Amino acid sequence: MISERYLSIGTRGSKLALWQAEFVAARLREVLPSMPVVITPITTSGDRNLSITLPELGGKGAFTDELEAALRRGDIDLAVHSLKDMPTLMPAEFVIGAVPQRASPYDALISRQRQKLHELPLGAKIGTGSLRRSAQLKALRPDVEILPLRGNVPTRLEKLLAADSPYDAIVLAVAGLDRLGLTGHITEIMTPDVMLPAPGQGALAVQCRADDTALRRVLTRIDDLVTRIEVEAERALLTVLDAGCHLPVAALARFNHRSATLALTGRVLSVSGTTSITVHSEIDLIDSDVTAHNEVLFQHILATARHLGEALAEQAIRRGAGDLLRVGE
Repeated sequence: MISERYLSIGTRGSKLALWQAEFVAARLREVLPSMPVVITPITTSGDRNLSITLPELGGKGAFTDELEAALRRGDIDLAVHSLKDMPTLMPAEFVIGAVPQRASPYDALISRQRQKLHELPLGAKIGTGSLRRSAQLKALRPDVEILPLRGNVPTRLEKLLAADSPYDAIVLAVAGLDRLGLTGHITEIMTPDVMLPAPGQGALAVQCRADDTALRRVLTRIDDLVTRIEVEAERALLTVLDAGCHLPVAALARFNHRSATLALTGRVLSVSGTTSITVHSEIDLIDSDVTAHNEVLFQHILATARHLGEALAEQAIRRGAGDLLRVGE
C-alpha cells in the first residue's frame, strides 16, 4: 500500500537511469502533489560486471533482479526500468503499473569522422554490446568489425572520442542520448528499414507489487495508453520467440490514430547477420478513443495487440526463425 510518508522509487544509479526515475517522479508529483517522492539508487549485477556480456550474465535479469528484490522486501514502492531491459516474464507478485509516453524508439550511429554507416571505410570498427545491433550492422555492412562496448551512455561516448579509441563508430539509442542532452553527437538516426529497434526501446516501465492496489490505481494516471498498446505487441512477439538477450530479435509497433490500426514489424536474425527473417502485419483495433482509460475496453485492446505479436512470432517461426532460435541456444 502507499506509504503515508513518501513514495520510494528504486532505480539503477547511472545518469540515464536517474533521469528516467526523476521523469517518473515528476509525473507522480503532478498527480499526488501532497506526497513526497524520493529516489533510491540500487546497483545491479549488470552495472557491476561491465566486462561480461549480457548473455553471459544471464540476460535481462541482470538489470532487474536487485530492484525486484528491493520491491519484494518493501524497501521501495516501485521501480523504474528501461522497458527493453525487462524480461518478458516476471514473477507473478509484480506488475508493470505504468508505461509513460515513449521517447524515440530508434537507434543512432555516432562516428568519429561524422560519417554515416554507408560512408564508413572498409573494415570500420563499430562498437556495440547488443546482439541485435551487431547482427543488423553485419547484414548491412558485412565488412565491418564489431567490437564489444558496454557501460553507461557518457562512458560509451568517451570511449569513442578518446584519442586512442579503437572505434570508428558506435551505436546507441536515440532516447538515451535525447534524455541526457547528447543528441548533438548523433551522426545518423537509423530508420527501421535500416535498423529495427529492440522491443520496448524508448519506453519506460514502472513496476510495482501486484497487491499494492492503491498504488496501481495511481499509476494508471501516468500510463500512456498508446505506448502501452505498442509495447504490448512488441513484447508478445518476443515472448513467443523466447529469445531474451541470446538471439537478435527486433520489433516495432506503431498505432495509427486516424485509422485506429496497429502495425507491427518483427525481425529475427542469425548472430552473424547472414540470415534475416522480417515479418509485418497490421490489424484494426476497436474504433474508439484509446486515450481514455476505460478499463474493460483497454484490456480488450491490449489482448488484441498481444494476439498480433503472438501471431507474427508464429509466422516468423514458420518461416525459419525456429531454426535460428535453436542455433542461438
